[in-house]
Amino acid sequence: MALDTAQPSAATGSPPARGPRGFSIRGRTGRWRDALRRRLLAAADIAAVLTAAAVTGVLADHAEIVVAALPAQVLLAKLYGLYDRDHRRMRHLTSDELADIIAWAATGTLMVVALVAVFDNHDDAAAAAVALAVATALLCAPLRALARAIWRASVPPERVLIVGSGAAAQATRRKLELFGDMHMQLVGVADPAPFAGSVDAARDELRAVRARTGLERLVLASDVLDDRIVSTLAAACRSEVVKLGFVPPAPAAFASTVQLAHVAELPVVDCVTWDPSRSTLLLKRALDVAAALVVLVLLAPAMALIAIAIALDSGRPVLFAQWRGGVDGGAFRMLKFRTMHVGAETRLADIVAFDELDGPSFKLRDDPRVTRVGRWLRRTSLDELPQFLNVLRGDMSLVGPRPEQLDLVDRYADEHRFRLSIKPGLTGPMQISGRGDLAFAERLAVERDYIENLSVTRDLRILIVTVGVVISGRGAY
Repeated sequence: MALDTAQPSAATGSPPARGPRGFSIRGRTGRWRDALRRRLLAAADIAAVLTAAAVTGVLADHAEIVVAALPAQVLLAKLYGLYDRDHRRMRHLTSDELADIIAWAATGTLMVVALVAVFDNHDDAAAAAVALAVATALLCAPLRALARAIWRASVPPERVLIVGSGAAAQATRRKLELFGDMHMQLVGVADPAPFAGSVDAARDELRAVRARTGLERLVLASDVLDDRIVSTLAAACRSEVVKLGFVPPAPAAFASTVQLAHVAELPVVDCVTWDPSRSTLLLKRALDVAAALVVLVLLAPAMALIAIAIALDSGRPVLFAQWRGGVDGGAFRMLKFRTMHVGAETRLADIVAFDELDGPSFKLRDDPRVTRVGRWLRRTSLDELPQFLNVLRGDMSLVGPRPEQLDLVDRYADEHRFRLSIKPGLTGPMQISGRGDLAFAERLAVERDYIENLSVTRDLRILIVTVGVVISGRGAY
C-alpha cells in the first residue's frame, strides 16, 4: 500500500511508544491512554468537590458525608458523559462540556446537602446548596482542563492515518496541524483503494500499517465515498480496535446548519435555517454590557499603564480609531491602543496591494510599521482592550466575526457578506481556531458555523477558550 508518511514511525527505526507497565500503545492494549485520561478527570472532579466543600465550610462541619458521597459524585459525572466523550471525538475541549459540568455540580450538590439536612438537620441547607454548587462548577472546569493538560504531557500523541485524497484529505491534515490540543500525530496519508475490498483484506492492510506506525486512529477523508468502504473499514477497525472517523465528501450536507436525528433506523438531517430568538439576542447583549463594565472598571489601572508605555515609546496619541464594517456593512470607529507609528495608515498601500489579494483579508506577520511596545501589545492582545468601549456602545459584541477595514468590506463577494449579519466581535470563532494562521476560506467556514449556531452558551465557551489562546500567543501578529 502506498503510504505518504508524514512523521517518523516505528518503520524508520524508532521504538514503538509504550504506556504504563510496558504495555504497547498498539492494538488492544492502547486502551490505557483513554483509561488514564478518565482517571485524571475523575481525580479533578473529586478535587473540585472537596475544595468547594472546604471553601464553603461544608467539609469542616460534615466531612464524613462529603467523603461518603464522593463515589456517587463520580458516578453522576459518568452518567452525564463527562468521562467518555474525549475518546469518542477527535477534538473535545473542557469548554464543550460546561453545561454538563453545571448540571452535574447542581445535582451532586443537592444530593450532598440533602444528606446533610437529613442526618444533621442543617438549618441553612438551601444557602449551603447554592454556595457549594457554584463553587464546584467554578472549580471543576479549570481542574478538568488541567487534568487534560497533564494527560497530554504524560502520554505520546495518538497516531492517526488519513485515508483519502483531494480537498477532504487536505482539510483534515490542516486541522491536525492547527489544533495541537487534539494531541494527534499524523503518520501518513493513504490511498483508499486497498481498504475498499473485503473486510479480511482491509483488516490485513490495517495490521500492516499499524505494525509500521503504531496506528491508533483512522480518518476516512475522500472526495468520493460509498457505503461499502465505510462498512468495510468499520468492521476492520472494530476488529483491530482502531478508532474510526470519516469526513463526508459533501461537507455542506453535514455543515453547521444541520442537526442529525433518527427516525427508527433512518438518519434524518435537519437544517437550521431560522434566525436566533429575541431572548438569545437579549441575553447576548446583557452579557456584553455586564462583562464590558466589569472589565473596564477592573482593568482601568492596567489600561492607564499601557497608555503611559505607548506615550513613552512613540509619543501620542495612545489610542487609534479606524473605520470598520459593522452590522449590514455599516461603518463604526473601532478603538485600539496604537501599536504602529503615527501615520502608518498612509504607508499601507506601499506594503499591501489590495487589488492583488487572493481574498478580502490580509495579515502581516512582520509589519514594519509596528512599534516596539506595539509588538508586545499585539502578541498579548492587550491592544484590543479599548474595544470594550465599542462593546458598551453597542457597535460590537464580545463574540462575533472580527470587523474588517472598509476597503476590504467593499471587496466582499455576495457569499462573504453573511459575516456582516451580526455584530462584529472582540473575539470570535477565528480567534480560537488559528487566528492569523487561518486562510480566508477557513476563517469564513468557522464564522459561518458560529453565526448559524448562535447561542449564549457558545459565546461563553469561546470567551473561555480565548483566554488560553491569548496566553499562548499563537497566530497573533
